[in-house]
Amino acid sequence: MMVKVIGVRFRNVGKIYYFDPTGFELEVGDKVIVETARGLELGTVLLSEREVDEESIVSPLKGIERVASEEDIAHAEENRNREKDACVTCKEKIAKHGLDMKLVGAEYTFDNKKLLFYFTSDGRVDFRELVKDLAGVFRTRIELRQIGVRDEAKLLGGLGICGRELCCASYLSDFVPVSIKMAKEQGLPLNPSKISGNCGRLMCCLKNENETYKYLNSNLPNKGDTIITPTGREAVVEELGVLRQQVVVVVEGEDDIKERITYHVSEIEFKGKKGVDVEVTDEEEKELEALEDNENDEIEVNSDEKSADNRSDDKKKDDSYHSRNKKHRGKKRRNKRFNKNKKNEKDEK
Repeated sequence: MMVKVIGVRFRNVGKIYYFDPTGFELEVGDKVIVETARGLELGTVLLSEREVDEESIVSPLKGIERVASEEDIAHAEENRNREKDACVTCKEKIAKHGLDMKLVGAEYTFDNKKLLFYFTSDGRVDFRELVKDLAGVFRTRIELRQIGVRDEAKLLGGLGICGRELCCASYLSDFVPVSIKMAKEQGLPLNPSKISGNCGRLMCCLKNENETYKYLNSNLPNKGDTIITPTGREAVVEELGVLRQQVVVVVEGEDDIKERITYHVSEIEFKGKKGVDVEVTDEEEKELEALEDNENDEIEVNSDEKSADNRSDDKKKDDSYHSRNKKHRGKKRRNKRFNKNKKNEKDEK
């Protein structure tokens, strides 16, 4: 079954969300007020009315509250200005409480019912007292959200080593998984300063050409492989030209004179298998593991969370933090099963 939707975006280079356009005739670029999980928000229509499969949306689909007026747009701009002052106040409170956290930005919801602060930190931070302090200053619901360094770069923006605006801040609405193997597949030097972005993680643009390099590498032999030249002689591969699909080989001539000759891959025959073997060694992985993004925790505390006096401090702390690191929880469950099996084996012995 097909459903009519429009796509709305709430922040620059943010995700696009579907809404029900019934009752409105909207065009790309129109400003609209919509109801979201965070309350009323001002968004921009990025996708005109279209039909999509019902399975690709989250039901029930929310509708458009109204087309944004000039007053709505002015109010949103006023909120942007207030966010700057909120950041100054929050930084002062962080210093007052002596918390090890770096404030990245603040964001008011359109209806001013919630004020969100985004921060980074090397570890978990107990900022419940900070939340209470901020709630007393701003007289609204406060939410602190810990984000990763890639999200920080996306919010702050900047220029990459290529001289262009950061991919995450200019067009990437979602972060894509990037690995050290991608850099090696493309023949890049495994030097952190060459393959990492402003965030200190692997550059997102490594993903852009990865499939092309994988295909081109699949047509080539490995360095050190023996191939048959067009003249029927055997030669050892010394260098590879991936983009030009060329191989440089060493051919032994008369009087033990070695000659370096370049051939196109279509001109040679393989004695071994096709395809460049691209594997990351344990040493390389250990040396560059800090470049791979593994920050999957999103932690938040709200100013309106309830706490009972008869609960322990540890229990209150656990309830205040919401970890969404599924990988960590899965590993914990596997370790628990492993330890249980080991215990059973020991008991049987």
